[in-house]
Amino acid sequence: MTVEEFLKQYAAGVRNFASINLSEANLSGVNLSGVNLSGVNLSVANLSGANLSGANLSGAKLNVAKLSGANLSGANLSGAILNVANLVRADLGQAELMGASLIRAELIRADLSGANLSGANLTGADLSEATLRTANLSGANLSEANLRGALLTAASLEEANLHGAELNRADLGAADLRGTELRQVNLGLANLSGADLSGSNLRWADLSGVNLSWANLSEAKLSGANLSGADLSHANLLNASLVHADLSSANLIKADWAGADLTGATITGAKLYAASRFGLKTEGLICEWVDLSPDGDRSQIYRFSKAEAKKFFLQTLPTVRIIVDAPLDQDANLALAFTYHQLAVAYPVIRRPPSIEVSDRRTTLTFKIDNDELLFATAYVAMFPFQDAAIAQKNLLALLDQVKQDEEAIGIQEQYWLEKIAIALEQVVKILEKVKTEEGLTKARKEKFFQTPTQIILTNSSAQGLNIYDHPSFGKRFIGSLELIGSSQETAIKPQKNPRLTTPGFLNFLNSFH
Repeated sequence: MTVEEFLKQYAAGVRNFASINLSEANLSGVNLSGVNLSGVNLSVANLSGANLSGANLSGAKLNVAKLSGANLSGANLSGAILNVANLVRADLGQAELMGASLIRAELIRADLSGANLSGANLTGADLSEATLRTANLSGANLSEANLRGALLTAASLEEANLHGAELNRADLGAADLRGTELRQVNLGLANLSGADLSGSNLRWADLSGVNLSWANLSEAKLSGANLSGADLSHANLLNASLVHADLSSANLIKADWAGADLTGATITGAKLYAASRFGLKTEGLICEWVDLSPDGDRSQIYRFSKAEAKKFFLQTLPTVRIIVDAPLDQDANLALAFTYHQLAVAYPVIRRPPSIEVSDRRTTLTFKIDNDELLFATAYVAMFPFQDAAIAQKNLLALLDQVKQDEEAIGIQEQYWLEKIAIALEQVVKILEKVKTEEGLTKARKEKFFQTPTQIILTNSSAQGLNIYDHPSFGKRFIGSLELIGSSQETAIKPQKNPRLTTPGFLNFLNSFH
């Protein structure tokens, strides 16, 4: 069929032209919307600027075809062969390209928003500055493809092959990259904020300066990767492999990387405020100094030797322990759960429920928190349900005032932490003032369990403990009574200041903060 016959029949209303031969045809600028060209041979054809919206081109041969500026929105190109085709600035929005072959195709600045490219072969294709928002590229082969500056926000690339691809300055925000092959990929200055990269292979990838904030990199393989200057704040790096990775000057503020393997990695200059430093493999770690300032502004630099670095990264999570001199019963358990749930709404630091250990005589509540500076504020809130709270809270605030007045004993580091602690405590005092009158929050104290003597012990990130409250009758029994003090009546011995809580002890505790 000649081009003239084809166009004449289309103008007459014919739409089905399956399997005809139009190779090398000149169809530039023509309107062929809705046409059925399935299985058609259009190799080396000129379709630049043509309107093929909604067309059926499934299984069509379009090798080396010219489709620059063509409208293929909503077209069906499943299984089509478009190797070395020119699709520069083509509109392929919502197009169906499942299993299509686009080897070394030119898709520069093409619009593929919402297109289905699952299982497509895009080896060596040029997709620079292309728009692929919400596109489905799961299982696609993009090895050696050029995606420089491409927009891939919320795109699905699950188990796609991007080995050796160029993704410099690409936008992959909130993209699905689970199990994706990204070895030796250049992602320099790309945006991967909120992306899911769990289980992906990023060995030897260039991620320098990349935005990975809030990204999920759990179980990811990042051995030898360049993450220098990358933003990994709030990222999930649980059990990630970072062997010999370069994390120098990376932002890891509030990142969770428990179980990560940092063997031989470099993290000098990394920002580590509120990043957990426990459960890490750090053999051969290279680190001369880290930035522990909340804003990553280097206002709090921590320098150490190789031996000190090893100790620094064997840190434990800070904890607040409340030891109650009575076993927890069902009624008290319900009251405790309700009270802490209500308090967590106002003070999210305790949003994780405490671990509870119950023996025949005592109950231990353990709150794990993210950083040292919130230890005292968390303890102030956590003790709220107990009768001992009033005196314990009062003694804690009094001690802080006493320490502040002893200016000669306070060094620069202690002063820094004192200010942080004071600010956090001031905030929780205001929070409790607002919520303590809420219905149900004071009911817990009517339970016998909450009238029992307590101990309150803080443990900082260096595993150093500080007893901030110890009821004088804790562990004692009245002669002739089979019940713990306070479990059947109000405490008979009036609480007093904790003799263990001294200024030197308090300052030593602060000195081991990180």
